[in-house]
Amino acid sequence: MRLRQALILQCFLLVISQAAAQEKEQAEGLEVYGYIKVDIGYNFDQIDPNWFDVMRVSSLPQYKNQFAPDGRIFFSVRQTRMGFNSWSETPLGQARAGFEFDLFGVGPDVGQTTFHFRKAYVNLGRFTVGLTESTFSDPDMLSTNLDFGAPSSLAYLRTIQVRYEHTSEQGRWALGLEQPGATADEGIYAERIELQNVKAAFKAPDLAAEYRRMTGNGYVEVAGVIKWIRWENTVSSPIDLSGEEIGWGFNISSTQQLSRQTAFKGQLVYGKGIQSHLKDASFNIGIDNNFDDPTTPLLGVALPVIGGLAFLEHNWNSNWSSTAGYSRVRIYNSDAQAPNAFRSGHYAILNVLYRPFPQLLTGAEVQWGKRGNFSDGFASSAVKVEVSLKYTFSHFLFDQERE
Repeated sequence: MRLRQALILQCFLLVISQAAAQEKEQAEGLEVYGYIKVDIGYNFDQIDPNWFDVMRVSSLPQYKNQFAPDGRIFFSVRQTRMGFNSWSETPLGQARAGFEFDLFGVGPDVGQTTFHFRKAYVNLGRFTVGLTESTFSDPDMLSTNLDFGAPSSLAYLRTIQVRYEHTSEQGRWALGLEQPGATADEGIYAERIELQNVKAAFKAPDLAAEYRRMTGNGYVEVAGVIKWIRWENTVSSPIDLSGEEIGWGFNISSTQQLSRQTAFKGQLVYGKGIQSHLKDASFNIGIDNNFDDPTTPLLGVALPVIGGLAFLEHNWNSNWSSTAGYSRVRIYNSDAQAPNAFRSGHYAILNVLYRPFPQLLTGAEVQWGKRGNFSDGFASSAVKVEVSLKYTFSHFLFDQERE
C-alpha cells in the first residue's frame, strides 16, 4: 500500500512540476477538471453488494437468492472524478502530462467510496508513456449514460504503456507496448493445493495496434492485440502444470452522425484470452481436462470471447437528449470450469437527460442486465432505475503566452 501511495504521489508531483517549472519563452498551462456526480437509484432485483451502484452483469447471482433479498435503494458519489492536465513547450515539442482519480473503489477496496487512481501519463510529440487507455480500446465508444458499469462487451482497459501514434487529417494509427496481465479460472479444481504453486510468469509486453479512418460522418477503427500468457509450477512435481497460451483479439468500432440530432456508436470484438481488455467479461484462461496424458492431466486454455454493442444518442433539442443501447458478450467456456461460471451477459439502457446549462447534467435511466451460467442452466436478470446529477468543472490556474 505504501509503495502504491508513493507512486501516486510521484505522478501527482510530475503533473504539478510540468506546469510549475516554466520559462518565459514557453507557453505553459495547468488545468484542473472533473465533476461531482450524485446517483440515487433502486435495484429491483439482486446484485453483488460490492457493485450496488452499477449494472455489472457478471456480478448478478450465480444461483437463486445469492444476494437476497430483492429490492434495495442506493445513494452514491463514487463516480465523482478529478484530474489535472499540464502542458509546456520543449525542444522536442509540446509536452502534456495528465493525472486523474475518482472515488470508485476496486480490487481490495471494492465496494467502497475511496481514492481510485485512474491515469498518470506524459505525452511528448508522438509518444505517450504512462497509465492511460489501451491502444486496443476506443474511448469514443463510451456513451452518454448514467451507469458507470458500461456494457460488458466494451473494449476498455487503462494500462501502463509506451505508445507511438501518428495522426493526420485522414485518421491515425498507433502501436503500443503495454503492461501484460491476465486472470485465470481454476474452475472445479480451485480447492486443489497443487494449483496454489502455479504462478503467472509474464515475459513480454502485450502488443496492441490501431488504425482509424475518418469518414464523411464519423470514423471506422480497427484495433488488434496479442498477448503471451505464461504460468509456471514453482515446485517440483511429477505432474506438469506449467503452460503458455497466445491471446489475441480484434476490435472494430465506429461512430456515425446519422443526422444533425442523432449519432450511432457500434463495436464488435472477438478473440481468445482478451477478457481483461473488456469491461466485464470474466477470466482470460480456463482449464481443460487432459486425462489421457498423466504428466499433463490439466491444460490451461485461452477462452474465446465475442461481443458487440450498438447505441443511439439523440438530441431532442438544446437541453434534452436520450441514449438507448444494447450489448452482449459470450464466453466459450472450457470443460473444467464450474457449472455456474459466467458464460454470457446482456446489457441494455434507456435514459432521458436534461442539461439546463453546459456544466450541469441531470436525468433518469432504466438499466437491464442478464447473466447466463456455463452449464447448470441457471440465469439471473436485474432491473435498476437511476437518477443522477452531475456538475462538471474545468479551471485554468494559469496559461502564460509566449513572450
